[in-house]
Amino acid sequence: MSHEKQLSLLFICLGNICRSPAAEGIMKQLVEKRGLSHRFYIDSAGIGRWHIGQLPDARMRKHGARRGYLFDSRARVFTPADFDTFDLIIVMDDENYEDIIYKVRNDEDKAKVHRMTEYLQKYKHYDSVPDPYYEGPDGFELVLDLLEDGCQGLLDACLQI
Repeated sequence: MSHEKQLSLLFICLGNICRSPAAEGIMKQLVEKRGLSHRFYIDSAGIGRWHIGQLPDARMRKHGARRGYLFDSRARVFTPADFDTFDLIIVMDDENYEDIIYKVRNDEDKAKVHRMTEYLQKYKHYDSVPDPYYEGPDGFELVLDLLEDGCQGLLDACLQI
């Protein structure tokens, strides 16, 4: 009987109401469709405290639902203890990266932090997953396109571990 280690993934964005909960929901659906839910623990968090306890932005939930996703996690804030819980910490942009790197305690923590764009396959020309909060519908659709692409690339990478 095989005892596969569960891989824990944490997605990070600024407020944990648009990009990171969408990445969480997309990744959960991807692993579920592949019958791999038992091999992953997936969560999301934000840098700022503005939205603690709130559902994802209604616009993101609406755009996600059109694609068959349920984004229903509650916003929380990243803490240094998350370095102990998660194997990979995936940030959406350079500002998120710097904010998380500022909190690392050692090289092991730092090695866990990655940009979502590292996993893009189709949209390799993007250097960040832009925040759609102040954008219109096209901004949310672009983020979902990038996250679908990045989550698939991340899943492929995780299955190589």
